[in-house]
Amino acid sequence: MQALNLPPFAHKLTQSGPNLLIWDVLRRRHVVCTPEEWVRQHVVHYLITHRGYPRGLLSLERGHTYNQRRKRTDLVALDAEGQPLLLVECKAPAVPISAAVAQQAATYNQTIGAPLLLLTNGLDHYCWRVDFAARSNVRLAEVPAFPVAPPPARPG
Repeated sequence: MQALNLPPFAHKLTQSGPNLLIWDVLRRRHVVCTPEEWVRQHVVHYLITHRGYPRGLLSLERGHTYNQRRKRTDLVALDAEGQPLLLVECKAPAVPISAAVAQQAATYNQTIGAPLLLLTNGLDHYCWRVDFAARSNVRLAEVPAFPVAPPPARPG
């Protein structure tokens, strides 16, 4: 598998017929290791091991409805109260993080309502803090560690 711009982890790969499978610690089963899944598993381990997100507060492929259509998020991290905290959109390494990818994630986040948004293809990562009231966002240098501090109060 392709080396990514994320910390390596002790992944468990196995072959099942023509499919390469990877052990998913959240779903507790082997899943097909597509390039996008390879990125998603790296992000899961990064959030747990390096940013302190509790495994029990991570949700993969969570369903939601947007414009009366069923959609699925790649990964959502919840806060201690069970509310969406971080929406992650993963793409395969060959897929650039474009304006269309950002629009897809922002569209999903209109119904999810997470104050943090992460877009990654495993090589390039973009993280924003979203302020829904001010209808603005601020790009962050890295994914905040858990627990995430609230944004600073706005003057005025």
